[in-house]
Amino acid sequence: MGFADLLNDVGGFGRFQWIHVTLLSIPGLLMASQNLLNNFTAGMPGHHCTIPNRTSIASSQNISQSEVDDRELLRAFIPMDASGTKLSKCTRYVEAQWHLLESNVSVIGHHANFSELETEICLDGWTYDKSEFLSTVVSEWDLVCTLRPMKQMSQTIYMGGVLAGAVIFGGLSDRFGRKALLIWSYFQLATLGTCTAFSPSFMTYCIFRFMTGMAVSGVILNTVSLKVEWIPTMSRTLVGTLSSFFFTFGQMVLAGIAHSLRDWRKLQMAVCAPFFLFFLYSWWYSESARWLVLNRRSDEALKHIHRVARINHKPEMVEKITLEVLECHMHKEVQSSKTTHTAYDLIRTTVMRRISLCLMVVWFSTSFAYYGLAMDLQKFGVNIYLIQVIFGLVDFPAKLVALGSLTFLGRRITQGTCLLMSALMIFTNIFVPTDMQSIRTTLACLGKAFTSASFTCIYLFTGELYPTVIRQTGMGFTSTMARVGSMAAPAVLILEEMLPALPSMIYGGAAVVAGIIAFFLPETLNIPLPDTIEDVEEKWAKKNLGAEELAKKEAVALREMKKGAVEGDGEITGLNAL
Repeated sequence: MGFADLLNDVGGFGRFQWIHVTLLSIPGLLMASQNLLNNFTAGMPGHHCTIPNRTSIASSQNISQSEVDDRELLRAFIPMDASGTKLSKCTRYVEAQWHLLESNVSVIGHHANFSELETEICLDGWTYDKSEFLSTVVSEWDLVCTLRPMKQMSQTIYMGGVLAGAVIFGGLSDRFGRKALLIWSYFQLATLGTCTAFSPSFMTYCIFRFMTGMAVSGVILNTVSLKVEWIPTMSRTLVGTLSSFFFTFGQMVLAGIAHSLRDWRKLQMAVCAPFFLFFLYSWWYSESARWLVLNRRSDEALKHIHRVARINHKPEMVEKITLEVLECHMHKEVQSSKTTHTAYDLIRTTVMRRISLCLMVVWFSTSFAYYGLAMDLQKFGVNIYLIQVIFGLVDFPAKLVALGSLTFLGRRITQGTCLLMSALMIFTNIFVPTDMQSIRTTLACLGKAFTSASFTCIYLFTGELYPTVIRQTGMGFTSTMARVGSMAAPAVLILEEMLPALPSMIYGGAAVVAGIIAFFLPETLNIPLPDTIEDVEEKWAKKNLGAEELAKKEAVALREMKKGAVEGDGEITGLNAL
């Protein structure tokens, strides 16, 4: 008998669980907006050097705009780039080259003579195309040309905040509770995210984004634990997958909001202010009864269980489930909780060490490949708002397939297969010519769909593998590697200048390694959540022992039992030995 039996007694997956899971999942609609926001707030609009008094200078040369349109007029001031097809973004002619406006001067000839004409950097700043974005942090603070890496740095700083949050909030949640940390994370995200919209400088913007990233980790980690710890074993797969659909749909919500606003400050406000509402209703949540019992607060846990029973229309269970019944169900877990747990416990024992090391690799590679595909939408040559919607849509069938696989094939096979399939899509894309954009985009969408399905699985898988006494610390520890992956993904794109296929080779290679390692994890399909480290070792250690080693352990246990019986306390000592 354990806590899972108590959940079934108070209604299983009843009315409370439906409300609880729904309210926890709604913020997921805007969690995608936080992670992918940089695609729009830091979008790179078309730009060129500003030419002061361009029209008046043209008039002085007796050139009217009725004769030459604005883009043609720029040819006299802006040289062509290295490709010879587009205007340079970072240089301009020192002197206007009016002869280039003559109809008999070809673009090829223009480009061939480029090196002979004196140029200079954009001394008067840049002029930005506003057809796609009205305003971004790039256009506001001129993060172009020599400052172009600052765009990727802002995303890396944000992911650094998510990394710090995973480390900090994971441990704090095991100490102070899931509900308290989740409420604080909502408030921090709402407040600092809104303040980001009023940033007066790029440095201030980056600081606020870092702090917002910390809050995002707090929301994700505590949401997963509060869901998992209040739902029955048989419902975890369905709940985990359906909850991930909120994040998927949120990607399309982001595209809609970004398209309607097109101003980074308004967009920032729109995706962060709703968290004030989530903060207000989060006080309704019930703290994890498992966590309360394991932290010697059984009286509070009993009140929450009675509340769940009433909401699930099981009032008769309020009298039947007493403090004694609760502690009897969780006696073993309570005894284990008297030991203080630290992050070292994640690698102290054999099975826990194997789980933690494997999960670190899987988390890193999943996030690494996902953000490598999802954070550079402008490279596809398709409308950025449309490609964001497409990237969201492909996740639905992928996650439905993952749901079926998680339910019938198990977590391990699903996790490994999703990673290997994403690697296949990434590697295949290397051999597709760059002019076949539709095929390249399709393969990228499929790769992103499989990595998204991998994310769905790994959140559920990790929550089921780690015991309650250290679940949040484990989630924070392993997902830290995901944040490292998301920070590294934009940096790898720099290698494209050395070899165009190199980033894809790295993303795909990481996915292959993680896909293979995923098969070394224990299966958790239809297995009750472990509450103690001993539970983990007992459930999965024997499955990895050879027959000879297992026989030796049983022989030792039998000798200990006999020895205990001789000493006069055979029953208790013998049971403990077994």
